[in-house]
Amino acid sequence: MKIDDKEFDIPQVDTPPTLESILNEPEDEDEPFILEDTCLLNTENIDAHSCETSSLASSDSGDRAHLKRRRKAVETNATVHGSVLKHSVLKGISAQIVSAADKVDAGLPTAITVSNVIAVGTSHGLALVFDQNQALRLCLGTTATGAEYGAVSALSINHDCTRLLCGFAKGQITMWDLANGKLLRTITDAHPPGTAILHIKFTDLPTLAVCNDSGGSVFELSFRRVMGMRTCESRCLFSGSKGEVCCVEPLHSGPELKDHPITHYCLLAMASLTKILVIGLKPSLKVWMTFPYGKTDPASVPQLAWQFVAVQKAVNPILAFCRGDTVHFLLVKKDESGTVHVIKQRQLQLSCDLISLTWLNSRTLVLMDSGEKLHVYDRPSQEELETLDLSDVQLVYNSSHFKSLATGGNVSQALALVGEKACYQSVCSYGGQIVYLGTKSVHVMTLRNWRERVDHLLKQEKFTEALSLAWSFHEGTAKAVLGLFGDPVKRKGVVADKMVEILFQYVERSLKKCPEQGKIQVLEQHFQDMVPVVVDYCLLLQRTDLLFNQIYSRLAENSVAKGVFLESLEPYILSERIGCLTAPVMRDLLSYFQENGMMESVEGCLVHMDITNLDIQQVVQMCWDNQLYDAMIYVFNSGMNDYISPMEKLFQVIGPPLHEGKPLTDEQVVMGNKLLVYISCCLAGRAYPLGDIPEDLVPQVKNQVFEFLIRLHSVEATQEEEVYPYIRTLLHFDTREFLNVLALTFEDFKNDKQALEYQQRIVDILLKVMVDNSDFTPSQVGCLFTFLARQLAKPDNTLFVNRKLFDQVLEFLCSPDDDCRHTERQQVLLELLQVGGVVQFDEGRLLALAEKAEFYQICEFMYEQKHLYDQIIDCYLKDPLRKEEVYNYIHNILSMPGYSPEEKQTAWNKSLQHVKELVSINPAKAAELVAGHFSSEVEPIITALQDDYLVFQFLKNLLDPSEGHAPQAVPKLGPELYELLVGLLCRFNPRQVTAFLQTSQQYRLEETIEITKQHQLHEATAYLLEKKGDVQGAFQVLLQTLKDKLHAVTQEPSEQKAEEEESEMEGEEQTPLTRVEEALNDIISLCHRSSHGLNQQQREALWFPLLEAMMSPQKLLKGPDAKHTSEVLKELTMKVLNNMSSFIALPAIIQRILQDPVYGKGKLAEIQGLILGMLETFNYEQTLLETTTSLLNSDLHWSLAHLRKAVSRGLHPRQDHCNICLQLYKRRQESEEEVIIFSCGHLYHCQCLQRKEQGFMGKELGPMGDRVHSWSCYKCTSSQNARPGDRVAAEGGRARSTSLAQTKVTSAHRGSAAEACGRKELSEVTLDAQQTQAWDQLRCMYKGPSRLSILTEISHCHSNEKAGLLNPTHPGTGSIYHSENFSLKLSPPPLVEE
Repeated sequence: MKIDDKEFDIPQVDTPPTLESILNEPEDEDEPFILEDTCLLNTENIDAHSCETSSLASSDSGDRAHLKRRRKAVETNATVHGSVLKHSVLKGISAQIVSAADKVDAGLPTAITVSNVIAVGTSHGLALVFDQNQALRLCLGTTATGAEYGAVSALSINHDCTRLLCGFAKGQITMWDLANGKLLRTITDAHPPGTAILHIKFTDLPTLAVCNDSGGSVFELSFRRVMGMRTCESRCLFSGSKGEVCCVEPLHSGPELKDHPITHYCLLAMASLTKILVIGLKPSLKVWMTFPYGKTDPASVPQLAWQFVAVQKAVNPILAFCRGDTVHFLLVKKDESGTVHVIKQRQLQLSCDLISLTWLNSRTLVLMDSGEKLHVYDRPSQEELETLDLSDVQLVYNSSHFKSLATGGNVSQALALVGEKACYQSVCSYGGQIVYLGTKSVHVMTLRNWRERVDHLLKQEKFTEALSLAWSFHEGTAKAVLGLFGDPVKRKGVVADKMVEILFQYVERSLKKCPEQGKIQVLEQHFQDMVPVVVDYCLLLQRTDLLFNQIYSRLAENSVAKGVFLESLEPYILSERIGCLTAPVMRDLLSYFQENGMMESVEGCLVHMDITNLDIQQVVQMCWDNQLYDAMIYVFNSGMNDYISPMEKLFQVIGPPLHEGKPLTDEQVVMGNKLLVYISCCLAGRAYPLGDIPEDLVPQVKNQVFEFLIRLHSVEATQEEEVYPYIRTLLHFDTREFLNVLALTFEDFKNDKQALEYQQRIVDILLKVMVDNSDFTPSQVGCLFTFLARQLAKPDNTLFVNRKLFDQVLEFLCSPDDDCRHTERQQVLLELLQVGGVVQFDEGRLLALAEKAEFYQICEFMYEQKHLYDQIIDCYLKDPLRKEEVYNYIHNILSMPGYSPEEKQTAWNKSLQHVKELVSINPAKAAELVAGHFSSEVEPIITALQDDYLVFQFLKNLLDPSEGHAPQAVPKLGPELYELLVGLLCRFNPRQVTAFLQTSQQYRLEETIEITKQHQLHEATAYLLEKKGDVQGAFQVLLQTLKDKLHAVTQEPSEQKAEEEESEMEGEEQTPLTRVEEALNDIISLCHRSSHGLNQQQREALWFPLLEAMMSPQKLLKGPDAKHTSEVLKELTMKVLNNMSSFIALPAIIQRILQDPVYGKGKLAEIQGLILGMLETFNYEQTLLETTTSLLNSDLHWSLAHLRKAVSRGLHPRQDHCNICLQLYKRRQESEEEVIIFSCGHLYHCQCLQRKEQGFMGKELGPMGDRVHSWSCYKCTSSQNARPGDRVAAEGGRARSTSLAQTKVTSAHRGSAAEACGRKELSEVTLDAQQTQAWDQLRCMYKGPSRLSILTEISHCHSNEKAGLLNPTHPGTGSIYHSENFSLKLSPPPLVEE
């Protein structure tokens, strides 16, 4: 019995695939994602509940290969897959379902199953069986039984299509013979009554089936036939009381896999609401594994699907399962030892809730989400191939059976929730097809074969996608491929033919559909979208014949298409993917580029192509006309094997202007450079511009080029032409580069006799052309002789050059009559000597000529060879260009190894002789040199310098640390030198004197003070006096300076102008007022520095004269012009007052101001500003002090409150017995007894603790005079190995477990039967030694005085309003505020544990 191919639209296949061909298909996974979890391997002793599988769920995240593959899948997602699934409607069956509902009241369809026939169950209890032609063969059951049993809720056909099982909504099961429609069994007692059948499935064993009911239980049904009686035995596999199963799936294997080792176990997968179970029904019932889902949505439907898959050349079953959005895969395999492994494969993560999961084949999965969209996935690559919307199918859902509505809805809420989306009975797969049951129709999904997929895209005119998909079939990278079998070469051939067909269709369609109107750009864009694609695929298929014949001839009919085609060839030619064009295409390409002015493209293409089929003369002419010299050379070389003609053509252009001495144009320079490179390539055996000359031609080309270069005359020579025109031209063009080309060529001539002759010949010609010719510069002649010297210096040299020529060159380079190009001539001669030319000259003559010509570098070169280093120092000093380098040279000789002591001594003596010259050239470097090598000779050097200014520069660089050399480099010199430098600084640079005095410490104070006084440098004198300790003297000097500057401000305007002009001549740009401000700043900072160490009287002796000096000139200012000056002076006076107020009492300052005639005689308004300014300062300080006090108070209160809370907390004993006598503290005694509890939880009788003599300290506490014990926990101190005698020491270093406070507890017992009751009595809260220590730590946490002393001081301030803090008249009284280190730390206090 077969399904009709036409109705199902199954594509024809030439040869059906065999099992071997399927197995040998390459697996896409590079290596399978196998994570063999230990809990899954040993499956012999796994039961349903003991399997820990948390590691399985997390296994994917750790595997890097898995991540890498996931990423790859995303990247290649752009590949074209086309339409993978074909959707057909089974119209015959659909019509008959509707008809049966109308005519025989069959009801709506509820379930479907497919084998060689299709069976559809209905809501009125009928099962309609259709054959492969969609004809109704059987109608099983009646509406009467339907009324009794309810709707058909599940169907199953056995593997040989002879039996049909029907499960009903009210729990009954019927078995039918499909051959004759006979009812074989009615089973009513296989499972608990009152539950609907959700699933019924035949296994591969014909007598075994399983069913799953709405109670969540699973039963095994065994069919027997005993003495003609058909019976059914039921066995419970899984009870719904342990968790409800809502899906079961037995493993089915085809006939070709019936001997597979796994099939003997008769595997069954079950999905409950929390986990997956895999059990084996044979040979005996056994749970193989369990796998929990983890966190899932309770409304998600569990799904199961088995499939045999080829992994690593072996076929094994894989179970795909999901609940929600993640599909997991478990591979079941049996190894050689017989152990069965369950291995987790790479999972598939989606972003939708799945309601159906089906295998289409071993590589392809079809998933349906809750929005009724189908997703087709390739399992190995995890790529989504297609998405289809199935909402039009109106899929049948099985919700009523899951809720068991037919039997009164007696199911759990969890199962009912899952049932909302359950459609298990509406989806069925068989033989690579999936059937979907709708309310009025039946739909089939099949894979399209590869041709259909390509044609489907062509119908939509998606040519580029169709080509891309076809190419993926050609390369074997496509997914879900159907219809391509056999030999890979044949497969490629079949696909290539199809691609050629598509290419022709694409070209035809593009030509027909090109826009007829509009801009040319639109037309160009139309073809630019098509042509490169066609060219690309033709080259991929290696069908250039097709491209340049049929396709090109078709495109050439449209001029725009032709242009686009020719332009698109360029990148392929440049990348050498196209090497040979047909003659017509080549001609069209060149003429098209020429017409469009794309000459650079022509050149680029020509040098990459075979040009044998072109008109050479025409191409050469075109290249020449358009200055495509590279292409022209290439055409001559490869087209005609002519290597000389291009040279002749280029020489004709650059020769004449060089001969006439005209400058070359940029274009001619480019040509000249190309010519040099071309000659170099020809002589080295390389082709120009790329590649190599054929090996057999290399010697011939070399000889031709040499013969050409040494020609006596050119071909079309005039009478005036000089001999050897080509060599002459190249020498004039670029002597150095031409000689480099020759040098490179000569390197290759080792044993070639012919070549050596050419070499000698060329050298002779070079000498002949250059030596007796005035056209060449010294540099050019020098280049030639340098080149010759290099050649002659080689060990295997065979050249001969007359030595007289070298003498001629020496004369020419050192000729004293010509002073121009001095440096150039010296460089040329030096280069000549360095490459080995020394051997060609007489040394004495060379030195004499060099000195005469002032070639000091030459002299140095010669002296270096003779080790006359002192002479080289002279050379440096004489050479104006290299004077500065002499210091490094001397330093290197004196400090580096490799020179003998005698050589070093001569150099040292020579340097001392020239010391004056060295200092005058660069004093800084000279000083550095002296510090390093001549530190013992400083005084003789100073004597030798004679000039005071030179001495000043030398000493300044030597002694002043600010000049930048490292201090250790400065030698220890006597103070006289430093004082000498101070004197010179006073003369030559007075502004730097103070800075020098501050940085240097080597001078004597008295002598230096005398020097600065002598030069009237007041600032420096004041600095030195202060350093000496004479603050008053320093103050008087600065005060006098200030008075002088104030005098300059207050003098008559005419005198002022004269003084300003004088200062301008001295180069100062400051105004008199600025100078006053500077002097005032200096004196204020002096007073500030000094006041800290003085008493009140001495402070007043400093500040009041300063205040007097500032106020007295103000009374001299009169007239309207003086208003600005007066304002500035008052501001400066205010500045003095502000600075004074830190050191002098305010009343004393105000009294002094009021006595002053300027302020005293005036009205109050004039001094109002001063008074208000001082009051503002006072208010600010008072506010600051009050805020600080408030903060300190709250801070202290908080700390003490927490500490008190901690020490007065109730204590809880750990045990109910004394830790010394080990007796209960509740023991009966008549006398009352005291109990002590420590914060560590230990408890003692007072008497026991006293006996242990753990220290007894009495303290007087207040006026009460009570003596209080200071206890410590005996157990804690003894555990720290402290002896009783060391108790105090132990207390200091005790751990947290010891006591913070002790509390005496008195326990009395009244009456023998009465229970002991404890009364807690807080006799006195005291601090023991450890608490005192803790309090000290808390107090000392901030460096500085305690809070208590601060608060005491503040309270004094408030009580003593007159003196107070702001008027510290007695600084020596010990107030904490007068301590220099006093500072407030206002951070929050540390937390105390509750």
